[in-house]
Amino acid sequence: MVIVIVAIVLIALVVGALVLARQRRSQQLQEGFGPEYERTVSERGDRKEAEAELLERRKRHDRFEIRELDAAARDRYADRWRSAQRRFVDQPGPAVGEADALVMEVMRDRGYPVADEFEQRAADVSVDHPGVVEHYRAAHEISGRATTGEASTEDLRQAMVHFRGLFVELLGDAAETGDRADRDAEAPRTTRNENVREMR
Repeated sequence: MVIVIVAIVLIALVVGALVLARQRRSQQLQEGFGPEYERTVSERGDRKEAEAELLERRKRHDRFEIRELDAAARDRYADRWRSAQRRFVDQPGPAVGEADALVMEVMRDRGYPVADEFEQRAADVSVDHPGVVEHYRAAHEISGRATTGEASTEDLRQAMVHFRGLFVELLGDAAETGDRADRDAEAPRTTRNENVREMR
């Protein structure tokens, strides 16, 4: 009888430890991925499956050699971003394409693989930048509509703002691209003169 009681207690302790470990893992994933955690759970429809995917993202990410950009590289990229913003005034579509390509260049230089399809790139970058990866998805969706002529000028402006959200984090120095673009996101603009003011 004593042996049975001890066995039951040990089993209860093991089960309790497993439950606590699972809860701790869930909490760490929620804190680490933020809104990306809930998005993945909603998309998968199953918390356990979603958490397995997020853990797999981290394992894949651990194989990358992520590095910071040096000051000279940040300056070059910031200059190119400002050039894309100026181009938006007269050529919004090509400017958005340029912004998309620029984000991918920075990702590659930081050490992220960019040869994969978009969803994999977004998943990879979500490990380090979960707070802005949704900006990347929104910008990519608008960019896709732009290629078929289904995006308005305001849509394209929003795409630039979304791309900038990830670009600034990847760059590592928000001040490099100027802070005016943050204020531009507050209200839509439609006329050319207003576009000139907002993208400068």
